[in-house]
Amino acid sequence: MSFPLLTATAVLPAVGAVATAAVPAARRTTAKWLALLFSLATLVLAAVIAVRFEPGGARYQLAESHAWIKDFGVRYELGVDGIGVALVALTALLIPFVILAGWHDADPLETGSRRWRPTQGFFALILAVEAMVILSFEATDVFLFYIFFEAMLIPMYFLIGGFGDRAHEHGEQAAATQRSYAAVKFLLYNLAGGLIMLAAVIGLYTQAGNFSLPEIAQARANGSLHLATSTERWLFLGFFFAFAVKAPLWPLHTWLPNAMGEATAPVAVLITAVVDKVGTFAMLRFCLQLFPEASKWATPAILVLALISILYGALLAVGQRDIKRLVAYASISHFGFIILGIFAMTSQGQSGATLYMVNHGISTAALMLVAGFLISRRGSRLIADYGGVQKVAPVLAGTFLVGGLATLSLPGLAPFVSEFLVLVGTFTRHPAIGIIATFGIVLAALYVLVLYQRTMTGPVKAEVAKMPDLRVRELVVVAPLIALLIFLGVYPKPVTDIVNPAVRQTMSDVHQTDPQPEVEAAK
Repeated sequence: MSFPLLTATAVLPAVGAVATAAVPAARRTTAKWLALLFSLATLVLAAVIAVRFEPGGARYQLAESHAWIKDFGVRYELGVDGIGVALVALTALLIPFVILAGWHDADPLETGSRRWRPTQGFFALILAVEAMVILSFEATDVFLFYIFFEAMLIPMYFLIGGFGDRAHEHGEQAAATQRSYAAVKFLLYNLAGGLIMLAAVIGLYTQAGNFSLPEIAQARANGSLHLATSTERWLFLGFFFAFAVKAPLWPLHTWLPNAMGEATAPVAVLITAVVDKVGTFAMLRFCLQLFPEASKWATPAILVLALISILYGALLAVGQRDIKRLVAYASISHFGFIILGIFAMTSQGQSGATLYMVNHGISTAALMLVAGFLISRRGSRLIADYGGVQKVAPVLAGTFLVGGLATLSLPGLAPFVSEFLVLVGTFTRHPAIGIIATFGIVLAALYVLVLYQRTMTGPVKAEVAKMPDLRVRELVVVAPLIALLIFLGVYPKPVTDIVNPAVRQTMSDVHQTDPQPEVEAAK
C-alpha cells in the first residue's frame, strides 16, 4: 500500500492542533513554536503533493478510498485534481505566515493580570482550521466533504469571538460586544447555508445511491443516472446556496465585513484567503460536475449576482472609514470576479478564476497582514487616525503599497493575470457583462490609492510620529508574499500548467467549448 499522502497532509495539522493545545499554560512560547513547526511540516507535504501530481494525467490523483459507513454508501475517499492541488498548496503556504503574524495576538492582555487569553488555544484552532480546509479540498465523497465544510465553522467561531481585534474606538467592552456579534453572525449565516446543502446532499443520495463524486459524475456522463430537470435544479440550488454564503456572493455577503473587521488581522486572512476559497472551489468541483444542465440554466442569474458583487463591494470599499472593513469589501468584489470567471463557461474564465483564488489569497494576505502590523502600532482601525506613515516607517509603507497595488491588479503583479483572464473569458461569451465588470478595476484603483494617500502620505500625525518600522519577524512574514506576487505576476506558468487540465475537464462536464473568434481570418 502506498503512503497515504493526502491523509497525512490533513492529519499532520490536526495532530499539531492537539499537541499545541496540550502544552502547559505557562509555556506559551513553546506552543507557538510547536504550531509553527507543524505548519511548516504540512507545507513540505503539500509541496510533495504538487511535485508528485502529473498534469494531464488521471483526473483525481493520489487517491485514497476506504469503506466508512457501508449501510449508507459513505466512504473515506480522497483525491486531488489540479485545482485541488493549487488550493492545498495555497492553504499550507499561508498558515505559517498567519501563525508568525499572530505571534503576539493571544498573549496576556495585561502583564501580571489574571485577564489572559489561552495562547495555546489560539494556535491550536488555526491548525484545526487548516486540517479541515485541506480535507475539504481533497474529499471526493460528497458526505465527507460536507462534514468538514461544516466542521470548520466551529474553530472559526472561537477565533473570531474569542480572539478578536482589541482596536476599537469605543473601548474594550464595545470591542467584545462587536466580536460576539460578528462571530454569531458568521456562524448563523454559514450554518443556514450548510443545512440547506445537507438537504441537497440527502436528495442526491436518494437519486444516486452513493456519495462518491467520481462515480456519480461518471454515471451522469454515461447516462446510467438521469435526474429530472426540476430535481437537478433544486439540488443545484441547495449546493450553490451554501457555497455562495461561504464565498461570499451578494446578497449573502453581509457576515464577511463584520467577521474580518472584528477578527485579528491573521484570522481575517484565514477567513478570506483560506476558508472562503472552499466556497468557490466547491462551485467548480460539485456544482458544475454534478449538475451540468442546472449550472447552465442558472448561469445568467449568477453572472448578474457576480457583477453586482464586483461593483457593490468596490463602491462600499471606497466609502469605508475602517481599514479592515475596506479590505473585506474589496474581497467581496474580488470574489465576484472569481464567480464571474467560473460561470462564464469558458476555459480562460475558469483558468483565470482558479488562478484568482491563489493570487487573491496571496495579495489579500500581504495587504491585510501589513495593515494588521500598522493597526497594532497605533491601536486604531480608523483611516482618519493615520497620516504621514511613510516618513517614519518607510518599509511598512512600501510593503503596504505593494499589497495595495496587487489588490488593484497592477500589471506585473500576480492578480493582474488572473483578472485579465476572467475578463477575457467573460467577454468572449457575455460581452456586455465583461464590459461592465471592468469598472470594478477603476473602483479598485480608487479605494486602494485613496487608502494609501490618507494613511501613508501628508503631514505626520503626532500619534504616528514615533511609530517603529517593520521588525524582523514582520519582514519574514511580508517579504516572501511580495516575492510571490512579483514572481507569479511575471511567470504564472507553474500554476496554470497544473490547473488548465482540470479546467478542460470541467468544461467537458458542462458540455461547453470556447466561442470561436468572430474576426475572419486574412485571405
